[in-house]
Amino acid sequence: MEQIGKQKIWSYSDDSAEASPAANHVIRGGRGHCVRTYVELATKVAELQFRNREHVLLFRGQCADYRTTKGNSLLKARLFRHANGKPPTPTVLVRRFEVLKSAEHALVGSYTRKDFIGRERLARQRMLRWAILQHYDVCRTPLLDVTHSLRIAASFASSRKAGVEAFVLVLGVPHLGGAITASSEASLQVVRLSSACPPSAVRPHLQEGYLLGEYPEIADYEQNLKYPHYEMDFGRRLIAKFRFDPTTFWNSKNFPRVPREALYPKETGDTLLEIAEEVKAHIGSTE
Repeated sequence: MEQIGKQKIWSYSDDSAEASPAANHVIRGGRGHCVRTYVELATKVAELQFRNREHVLLFRGQCADYRTTKGNSLLKARLFRHANGKPPTPTVLVRRFEVLKSAEHALVGSYTRKDFIGRERLARQRMLRWAILQHYDVCRTPLLDVTHSLRIAASFASSRKAGVEAFVLVLGVPHLGGAITASSEASLQVVRLSSACPPSAVRPHLQEGYLLGEYPEIADYEQNLKYPHYEMDFGRRLIAKFRFDPTTFWNSKNFPRVPREALYPKETGDTLLEIAEEVKAHIGSTE
């Protein structure tokens, strides 16, 4: 993908109280701008959206700031992440792509048997299949989960106990249109999850989920070889990095954290949960 910031971007540096022009590598290498409350975070994100008008802002909540060997924030799709603490070998990558292909086939089969609306489109469009497999944690895909909701992202970041600080990462993407937005200039695709899933799939709508992928998509190991590893890093789209203490960040009355049970609802009759379990049983291990 293309690195963000060839046009001027505005961000909050680690210690600055005001937004200012910034470079992507500086944002990635910094510790992150500290915010004390959700209202402060929302106010600063509002200014970033106003100043970075050529981008739509999407968010990712994390319980840690994962780094490259050079110390920059790392945002890779699960399929390309390290295995046992080391970069995936060709053998591992080939296996991951094989599992993904098998999962796609099983997904289309289950989807068709249940006669869901949009089954023809799912069979034709690989990105929609990947979006469902990724969001329901069926197997590794070349996509990265993000959300259009700042509150959802901050809640995800606060949902695990992994140290004192949590992180919300702000990514800039091209203007969105339709279920899938593809930008040849940015070498990026954005999938709106609610348009990829049937209406009976509740979780994607509650989470306001989107997924990011390369354009053109990397569909197999041979295509993967055409990209240097550093280019397949969504950290290249990072506009801002915020950190906070989850224990003091939320206002329980006006701006409460979205509980984990609401982020992953089980009592709503989400039909894709059943299909996801069927596909998991079909493919077995994801490694």
